[in-house]
Amino acid sequence: MTRHVSDAERRARLVTRHRLAPHTRTDDVVAISDDLVALHSTDPVTVYLSAAARMAAPSLDPVDAALHTDRTLLRHHAMRRTLWVFGHAHAALAHHAATVDVAAAQRRDLLRQAAAAGHADPEAWYTEAAGQVLEALADRSPLAARDVARALPDLAGQRLVLPGGGPQPAHTRVLLVLGFEGRVLRTRPIGTWINGQYRWAAADDWVPGGIGPAPGPDGDARRAAAAGLARAQLRAFGPVRRDDLKWWAGWTVATTTTALADVGAVEVTLDGGGTGFLLPDDLDPVPDPGPSVALLPGLDPSTMGWKARDWYLPAEVAPELFDRNGNGGPTVWVDGRIVGTWAQRPDGGIATLLLTPVTARARAEVAVAARGLRELLGDARFSARFPAPAQARLLA
Repeated sequence: MTRHVSDAERRARLVTRHRLAPHTRTDDVVAISDDLVALHSTDPVTVYLSAAARMAAPSLDPVDAALHTDRTLLRHHAMRRTLWVFGHAHAALAHHAATVDVAAAQRRDLLRQAAAAGHADPEAWYTEAAGQVLEALADRSPLAARDVARALPDLAGQRLVLPGGGPQPAHTRVLLVLGFEGRVLRTRPIGTWINGQYRWAAADDWVPGGIGPAPGPDGDARRAAAAGLARAQLRAFGPVRRDDLKWWAGWTVATTTTALADVGAVEVTLDGGGTGFLLPDDLDPVPDPGPSVALLPGLDPSTMGWKARDWYLPAEVAPELFDRNGNGGPTVWVDGRIVGTWAQRPDGGIATLLLTPVTARARAEVAVAARGLRELLGDARFSARFPAPAQARLLA
């Protein structure tokens, strides 16, 4: 008989696996990242606040230490050309399962731009430019892009024209492609933790072994990595629809189908019809984790982990929280559902807006969570990079 997973059980799995219930929280920030596969890093604030929302004793310091001192978390472009923060094992899986294709496309774009700029042998030009950048980083890493420009004025003086955009200094494009290739990594931000501009280091210098090897033999490396990444995603987000996994990883239908087969994914039925997939050792029902409330930042993995979100995102709430490009803003969660949004006011206070009815208990706990977030942020002030549409009304 085919296993059925109701929406209520899906929400119980989400709350439990994503550490949103009080008894599931931990101060191990690498475990938090691994349990979510990765933390979104397009907005630098997301990394810190996603981790803090799942900590037993919320603090920004352990996140900073894991990223920059212990280096147990790595910032790397991966699925959907998105910037993420990973533990080492998941960084290697994501790189070899997804980023290698993105890197190849980015490199082709760079070579076309170099040819258009008049370089007769774009491959030779990139090889030399990449070597110069890596040598500069080896001498004085980590370096901001502007420091690389000072070290390599000839390269920085060259301009490459991006399609649909203006000219850009060549060294910044070379750094970007080296990042996709896993040869350099973004390290400490320029300024405070809310800054999205980073210093760069050669990957092997920042952590021994750099981004890490593929998990299988050369001929099957991509396939083995895809299976490993799919296994991690199903553990964290299952049950998922095939389209959820395809969208999340940025894969083709063929890669998605093969990865599901390679992990032995089991089909289950879902409320509202349709089919989802669970890992073969994850078919037992998940008990109700009890009440939970969380204030999550924009682009949090729980908000962005599925393409089809109707089972945790009420239809009337969605237009208030997602922009036209599908980016989710800050969210208020109650018992595995998104029920509203929040924003930081200029005075540092946290304003919340509930968009669907909740119990008096939940409303009180949202207020407590808002006070806790205010205390956590201290003197820091930021604006969400992808604010929820409702935030203008919230802060009016």
